[in-house]
Amino acid sequence: MKLVRKRLLDWYRANKRAMPWRETRDPYAIWISEAMLQQTRVETVIPYWQRFLSRFPDVHALATADLDDVLGAWAGLGYYSRARNLQAAARLIDERHGGRIPDDIDTLQTLPGIGRYTAGALASIAFDRPEPVLDGNVKRVLARLLGIREDIGQPEVVERLWKEAGALAHGPDPGDLNQALMELGATICTPRSPRCDDCPVSRGCDARAVGDAESLPLKARKKPARRVEAVAALVIRRGKALAVRRPSGGLLGGLWDLPGGPLATGEAPRAGLRRALLECAGLEISRASAVGSIEHVFTHRRLTLHLYRASTSTDRIRLDGFAGHKWVAPRAIYELPHASLTAKALERLVPSGSRPSN
Repeated sequence: MKLVRKRLLDWYRANKRAMPWRETRDPYAIWISEAMLQQTRVETVIPYWQRFLSRFPDVHALATADLDDVLGAWAGLGYYSRARNLQAAARLIDERHGGRIPDDIDTLQTLPGIGRYTAGALASIAFDRPEPVLDGNVKRVLARLLGIREDIGQPEVVERLWKEAGALAHGPDPGDLNQALMELGATICTPRSPRCDDCPVSRGCDARAVGDAESLPLKARKKPARRVEAVAALVIRRGKALAVRRPSGGLLGGLWDLPGGPLATGEAPRAGLRRALLECAGLEISRASAVGSIEHVFTHRRLTLHLYRASTSTDRIRLDGFAGHKWVAPRAIYELPHASLTAKALERLVPSGSRPSN
């Protein structure tokens, strides 16, 4: 184990990629990077991280910010629950810990959005605590290195991997060691065509010795994405368009959207639109023109969204399933924090010449 640690650390220090959060020991900056890097590529994260820290430079600034500002700074990264959890955790840190991020994993895991992995990453990288991390890259490296040929989704296998990662973390420079494991999985021990000849621990790798590195780790086959259909509309009343805000919890929580909703099985889109608008906002529309449809893939769902332009004379909005609404110029919807799905819809519904210049 000592030899594996030494080889990993030597390799990492000589070959690590340049990332701005690796140039700081500020726990807040490291925390933001870890939240952004979940499900997102490094190249995408770097400019977002820099802008986010410029706008919210510390825990207090994030805790006291307007949610729309936080979501606006996050727009484009996806998985918006990460941004909501960051702010919720920042408020608790500001209130309970005087703005200082806790340095032990038990306290860290009491905060919204901080699980076992993020707690381990923060404790080891920011505070030099010998705590393990286990993400997809580390699971792959350890499964191959140790020759684990069982489904890595099984709880007992996951716990074994945590134990092995913990054994590696115990020693000097646990933060660098954890980053070395993640870096190795991201650049050398890749899912396809791993570069075993360039691996610093290949001589002790069980999978290389057996010759089945590319087949590991073993995973249960994913279920195909479920197909669903929904409708949404750009609803105009006296020249203004209706924007609705999703509730804070759940998918795309807190973001602004176009009114609409899911279709029932076998329901025609136009009839479904009239029903959905009546149910979600108390709106009766006088006309609706179809503008085609768009496809969007979520983690477990493949959505077909049917789009319409509609008009209404209804003055009173009665929201059901949404947290708020605004009547704004159609182009102004672009300026509200919204998801990439809404951006796709707006591309169809709002002429390009009507979009805001920024």
